[in-house]
Amino acid sequence: MNKLLKSKSFWENVFIVIFAVVLFIGLRLTIQDYEVTSSSMEDTLQVNERVLVDKLAYKFGTPQRGDIIVFHPPFPSPAPFVKRVIGLPGEKVEIANGTVTIVRADGSILTLNEPYIKQAAAYNYTSIVIPANEYFVLGDNRNNSEDSHTGYLASRSELIGKAWLDIWPFKLFGLAHNYSKYAAAAAKTGN
Repeated sequence: MNKLLKSKSFWENVFIVIFAVVLFIGLRLTIQDYEVTSSSMEDTLQVNERVLVDKLAYKFGTPQRGDIIVFHPPFPSPAPFVKRVIGLPGEKVEIANGTVTIVRADGSILTLNEPYIKQAAAYNYTSIVIPANEYFVLGDNRNNSEDSHTGYLASRSELIGKAWLDIWPFKLFGLAHNYSKYAAAAAKTGN
């Protein structure tokens, strides 16, 4: 045993095992893969598609309009939800005639440009003013999504992370379709 403990190869193997364990734990704390289990994000994300989620994105930053997030809904669910952030704290979301409009805290109005949706919403909805640390989320498949228009908000404390990379099936490999740059198409002020 004493000879084994003095062996250089023994300590190299111990170091490799410790390094592998630390690397594994570090990766699990920062990124994780999730499987899309519903059609609520079609055509952006398909059922059985897998995405890598950046679990640190909202530890050091805040969700932005257009981000695809993974979160635990405020009711029992067998799997986390994947939705797109539409409304931010202090805002009010209005959906009418297939168009999403944001009423900001300062009274300005923002009409969203949403190239990612499967089809426009076939319903009308007006939210409450979104409380601090809550987010109004919608699926890209607006007419087939259990999302904030059904009466809940995504709580910051329940956010798992931001979709970062589409990884499976391999033909879809690439950066996740977060559209914060497209989310604000036309802003106008007034009541």
